[in-house]
Amino acid sequence: MVLIGLGANLGDPKAACLGAIAALDKHPNIQVVQKSRWYKTAPVPVSDQPWYVNGALQVKTSLSAHELLRFLHQIEADFGRIRLERNEARVLDLDLLAYGDQISNSSELLLPHPRISERAFVLIPLNDVAPNWRHPVSGQTVKQMLQGLPGDPKIELLDD
Repeated sequence: MVLIGLGANLGDPKAACLGAIAALDKHPNIQVVQKSRWYKTAPVPVSDQPWYVNGALQVKTSLSAHELLRFLHQIEADFGRIRLERNEARVLDLDLLAYGDQISNSSELLLPHPRISERAFVLIPLNDVAPNWRHPVSGQTVKQMLQGLPGDPKIELLDD
């Protein structure tokens, strides 16, 4: 199972996320299998940035994890994303959350995404598309990781 997180908080965030899905759909070696609902989420870490729009996808692909990550970065660049500093506001953010059971700790590719189990803005949309997916390191399902989150996440379901 290949899982992708989407987010944006500059410009028209939902339009950017929908545009990214369209770009993925156009690739001959990528098939979007399932899309989450859209959520409005507070920035993490807490800041005065605008709130984000977040979602998740389950895709099928014949691309390798490295090739898929490069394509995700190309889509971000096509939408005008420039990476200057960590946790900055962004016009589009595409994260390769998981690529099957693959585990990678290389400088180019971290799989599964290293902070997946800590972020409600990832886990709640992921629960829409893959509630029974198991983290290949911890063995926890998305539902179990959600139950382990502290506090009340600042997340609102967006009307479609």
